[in-house]
Amino acid sequence: MVEPVSSRPHVPGYGIPRGAEGMLPWRHAEQRLTDAIHYWVCTTGPGGRPHSTPVWGVMLEGRLYFDGSPKTRRGRNLASNPAVSVHLESGVDVVIVHGDAREVHGADRGFYVRLSKAYSAKYSALGYDPGPDTWATGGLYAVTPRTAFAWTSFPDDATRWRFDERG
Repeated sequence: MVEPVSSRPHVPGYGIPRGAEGMLPWRHAEQRLTDAIHYWVCTTGPGGRPHSTPVWGVMLEGRLYFDGSPKTRRGRNLASNPAVSVHLESGVDVVIVHGDAREVHGADRGFYVRLSKAYSAKYSALGYDPGPDTWATGGLYAVTPRTAFAWTSFPDDATRWRFDERG
């Protein structure tokens, strides 16, 4: 996967440094996303109202995957508006991803096997051990990141990544 382009976020009045020195590498954010157990998925409902829910998920091939019934408020929101914000639980070691979440349909069997193994490795001890056919009737979502933010010592290492500017 090609690395996203890093820069400083624009947050006037908060003392964000201007230069690249001290910015976090993308591998920091990607590792935090890979290791996280819970992800907060924020969608927009009818009339523009926000909706947030915690979910389990896995990073695979540069995307975050999470599942759940398309009939949930989250699923219905995403069906009409795929814009999503995902963040981890920490307010100190922060990772936030903005992008689009779309339901996955008809991927090749090998993908579902890889995804099933990733979920099982992460969540089987917590009682979730999905097989590759778990998502045959829907309910699997892939987040394609557009922008991400992270910091461990705000404002000194605050970093933004833009995925649409990759070479």
